[in-house]
Amino acid sequence: MKWNGRQWKMLALCLLAMALLIAGCSGGGKSSGGPGGSSASTGGTQNDQNKGDSGGKAGTVTVKFTNFSASGENEKYLQQMKEEFEKQHPDIKVEIETLAYDDYFTQMQTRVASGTAPDAYELNYENFVSYAKKGVLLDLTPMFDGFDTSVLNKNALEAFSADGKPYGLPASFSNVVLFYNKDLFDQAGLDYPTSDWTWADADAAAEKIRALGDNIFGIYQPIQFWEFYKKVQQNGGSLMNADMTQFTVDTPQNVETLQHMVDRVLKTNVMPTEAQMAGMGDWDLFKSGRLGMLVTGIWAFPDFTQNITFNWDIAVEPGNTAKATHFFSNGLVINKDSKVAEAAFEWLKFMSASREAAGIRVEAGWELPAVTYEDVLDQYLKVTPPDNKKAVFESLNYLVTPPVVEQNAEMTDIIGLHLQAARDGVKSPADALRDAQKELEQRIKLQ
Repeated sequence: MKWNGRQWKMLALCLLAMALLIAGCSGGGKSSGGPGGSSASTGGTQNDQNKGDSGGKAGTVTVKFTNFSASGENEKYLQQMKEEFEKQHPDIKVEIETLAYDDYFTQMQTRVASGTAPDAYELNYENFVSYAKKGVLLDLTPMFDGFDTSVLNKNALEAFSADGKPYGLPASFSNVVLFYNKDLFDQAGLDYPTSDWTWADADAAAEKIRALGDNIFGIYQPIQFWEFYKKVQQNGGSLMNADMTQFTVDTPQNVETLQHMVDRVLKTNVMPTEAQMAGMGDWDLFKSGRLGMLVTGIWAFPDFTQNITFNWDIAVEPGNTAKATHFFSNGLVINKDSKVAEAAFEWLKFMSASREAAGIRVEAGWELPAVTYEDVLDQYLKVTPPDNKKAVFESLNYLVTPPVVEQNAEMTDIIGLHLQAARDGVKSPADALRDAQKELEQRIKLQ
């Protein structure tokens, strides 16, 4: 049978209508995360991400980001950053996963090894060094083209480089300062600490405060690895040689340093013993008004501001032959196998270097943003107490990083156990460090 022109035209229109109907029903095979649909956490599959269209309307990209520092009350502040970022980048959706710190690095190690790591994730400095050595992080050099790195603190940015190449951006950084109870200093007739103080100055003040009462103590500085690695540098020592090929734990300077720390507990008792602490934490002891000085991190600001009724302030931590203060930083990295690396970098860059994210951090008191914006830093200084917040920035002049080896957790555990033995009077400082040196040489493999 022959069809006339009108019949051919009708067939063509029918076929066209069917094609349009099929296309409309399929929706491109993507889920509906993003504006007008479900949240970003219901975005597409990993295959969708590889195509650069995972969740939301066609053309959007989903970046999977895992972190630990937002766990607890800080999750709402990270959510604020995400919402502001997505306003500025409507074509990028961020799927956030927050894990508890205690479980975080075990999970990340498993995911990286199994090839299921998220597109981007957070690492503290110590783990960053290890991950960079393993070659699992993306070299960010090509993405730095056109990125004004001057808005970031130079020390914090350089910390997340390896072999001269950037593998991460600093999310935030913290340091340790000397907190002090102004009321106890006044009762003891003492001048407040200054940035020029030495160990001797701190010890003299601690003894006068200790004399105020049987349950009042002069100072608390934990005798553990993270304090010891810094403390030895205040006395001209180190735990490893310059090229990280040999341990130097039992040197005379280090023995002198540990002896000084132990004498505060066992000799002058300006620092309480474990029995005298009776299960109380060092922060709780300070907040109770029974401790003159406490060496701890600036992450204590929100807690102390809300829960302390006496007058308190901070100063740069005292040194001996030199100044040295902690450098704690959390970096943001990209999985080298991510299929959405460019979008992931936009998210990391926003968290690390944007004025908006820095402002959220400052207002929340969530660590210190690693930025150089004067107006943001001025805003940080205005949030009191403490009044002497400039000590936070002054301390940055003396930052020191911990030694990092492949068996880092084992190394810190070994040193920590021998420090504890000295603290409790089970071993002399010299014997404790000699035994630590011997055990490290037997169990830890160096380059």
